Amino acid sequence: MTEFLKFTPLVQSLPATVPFVGPETQERAAGRPFRARIGANESGFGPAPSVKTAIGSGADEVWKYCDPENYELREALGTHLGISSDRIVVGEGIDGLLGLVVRQIVTEGTPVVTSLGAYPTFNYHVAGFGGRLVTVPYHNDKEDLDALLMTVIRENAPLVYLANPDNPMGTWHDNKDVAAFARTLPEGTMLVLDEAYGETAPASALPAIEALIDRPNILRMRTFSKGYGLAGLRCGYAFGSPGTITSFNKVRNHFGVNKMAQIAALAALKDQDYLTGVCSRIIASRKRIDAIARANRLATLPSATNFVAIDCGRDGEFATALLQELVKRGVFVRMPAVAPLNRCIRISVGPDDEMDIFEEELPQALAAVC
Repeated sequence: MTEFLKFTPLVQSLPATVPFVGPETQERAAGRPFRARIGANESGFGPAPSVKTAIGSGADEVWKYCDPENYELREALGTHLGISSDRIVVGEGIDGLLGLVVRQIVTEGTPVVTSLGAYPTFNYHVAGFGGRLVTVPYHNDKEDLDALLMTVIRENAPLVYLANPDNPMGTWHDNKDVAAFARTLPEGTMLVLDEAYGETAPASALPAIEALIDRPNILRMRTFSKGYGLAGLRCGYAFGSPGTITSFNKVRNHFGVNKMAQIAALAALKDQDYLTGVCSRIIASRKRIDAIARANRLATLPSATNFVAIDCGRDGEFATALLQELVKRGVFVRMPAVAPLNRCIRISVGPDDEMDIFEEELPQALAAVC
């Protein structure tokens, strides 16, 4: 009966795929769980005890629908950021918000600019609305701000994506350079500035809130999935000018952020002391990953995120073989998808027991593929 269903030509043309193959899918295929889950940039350190308490207490509330306005969370975020709540929209993680941005701007054939090898979920949304991706190669393992700007102007593109700090490389640009890039963009080009790793980055990486807040063509996005340890609840937010934020109400799923996510995010935001402690643990784990890499004669890239890219010193074929060998040994890791970034594997920070497993298995995996 499928041939009688009236799917649009665009949907019929798209591959049935997802941006990432989840570790659960790989575990089912292997018939066993991973020993170390250090590939999805989750926080293995988990949420704050205060958040767990709030989740437990909130269990009696799950019979209710969530607040479709996310009022309390937006008010708390406004206080945290020092802006009014009408400048904030809450969504189902940055992934959900990216889809809403693309929906508002992209139709079939619309040129959209991003970096070659950058976060693939953004590309997935662009393809889903028929946009035409125009990609710019990285420069020295960083997203190339000058080339992105030139490409936007050349293509007359209404949308450009930049992650700072970057995924998948972990590198970052100074806040002054990011702000200058944002201000130089044409007024008709919307910048999605993905700051998912903002909490784990040095202060010098993030433009001041007031520096860009009144520009209607700039949307900054952050999440509770990384430093706050709430990836499984899917809660993120975007902030910008009131007119730009109001436009989300035309298309967003008003009940999309579930009650428990709202409760947990509020509690997480209140417990900044725990976040500070987690960030210290992230820094320590990054240092340990670097030491493990150097002990195996590999190099790491500087990272402002909760993961570290390890340069395997050869090409994508070798890095893929190493990744597959680690997976065979129960260590879940990922890698960038395109050359020359794919000479690296990407290791998420984590608790000591998972780092112990990685430290034990990496030399054996290298010996198997060399």
